[in-house]
Amino acid sequence: MSSDLQFIDLFAGAGGLSEGLTEAGFHSLFANEIVPAYARTYAYNHVGSKVVTTDIRALDANKVRDMLGLERGALDLIAGGPPCQGFSINAPVRSASDQRNHLFKEYLRFVEAFAPKAVLIENVPGLVSFECGATLQDILQSLADLGYGSDVRILGAAHYGVPQMRWRTIIIGIRGTELPPSAFPTPIYHAPIKPNFTTTFNGKPLVTVPTSATSAKFTTVYEAIGDLPALSCGEKGNRVKEYACAPFCDFQRSMRLGSAGVFNHEAPRLAKINIERMRFIKPGGNWTDIPFDMLPKGMQNARRSDHTKRYGRVTKDGLASTILTKCDPHWGAYIHYEQDRSFTVREAARIQSFPDHFVFGGTTAEQFAQVGNAVPPLLAKAVGLSIQTILDKAK
Repeated sequence: MSSDLQFIDLFAGAGGLSEGLTEAGFHSLFANEIVPAYARTYAYNHVGSKVVTTDIRALDANKVRDMLGLERGALDLIAGGPPCQGFSINAPVRSASDQRNHLFKEYLRFVEAFAPKAVLIENVPGLVSFECGATLQDILQSLADLGYGSDVRILGAAHYGVPQMRWRTIIIGIRGTELPPSAFPTPIYHAPIKPNFTTTFNGKPLVTVPTSATSAKFTTVYEAIGDLPALSCGEKGNRVKEYACAPFCDFQRSMRLGSAGVFNHEAPRLAKINIERMRFIKPGGNWTDIPFDMLPKGMQNARRSDHTKRYGRVTKDGLASTILTKCDPHWGAYIHYEQDRSFTVREAARIQSFPDHFVFGGTTAEQFAQVGNAVPPLLAKAVGLSIQTILDKAK
């Protein structure tokens, strides 16, 4: 397979999608990200890539292509996660002041200017059902109008080695041809995940599950973070820490490649009442383990079947909940399986499958947001390898 494929990343965030594509053999030439802290993290971890921190609407796509020294049609891939919610021509309320109505069109503007061999778009699973599918239909039609055969799938990250219950909508387009059935990666791990969203589009199934021939088991939380040093709640320690032990599984060995130690591993400081609440929560448990008089007032009247992830403590041998932009126990199951504290940025990054050499900058809140907003690199790598196979066959 080729290892010199080139891509640009739009709406790049901290670079989870780019990290996975890089692991698949692609090389990042350019990235655009509007949030300065995210862009600085991207630049730090993608040396050699030109990172522009600005609103994409201020960029001239043809000037960017000229700056990169590329002829139209030469670029291998444009990747990105443009907001698509306001794109549908059938949206009930359309306003020039709604920025969402324009951002996907900005992505298309770059596709038209570069005419890459392939395009990759990622989004939330809800994109499929948004506006009864009209938005997704508009996206596929827009790509077709630009000469791309495209299709969509919803991929479960745990099926590709990511130790959490996360799903992403993936759109792949190839210039000048129909998309082959093999364009999307085949699941390689069994995992206890079930979709809770629309799983068909135009009568076709969007979710592929592992076959009986798939023997590999999902990556557990313990395998994901069990080699990281223990911390007490609120403990910071050294900026770079030593690992607690030698790697004891393939996931840890892969995460530690090229790493100089454990970065971004500081335990968030929690309120005293939350520390007290955590001591009652068993692995796999949640807020219902907390004594009634210690519950937040707003949850004392909640049904025990509601908010099942709040104040959740993960189990060692299970999957983590979807990592969000905060690992706040009040938001979800982000309590360590045996330590009375919430996840660190590094633990959240491991659960997202970021390698340890990937260092996050900015405030702690910004770091958590960068991790939570990212595409899991292992999922992106699987998609990148599939695209690479298609492009190699087209040569």
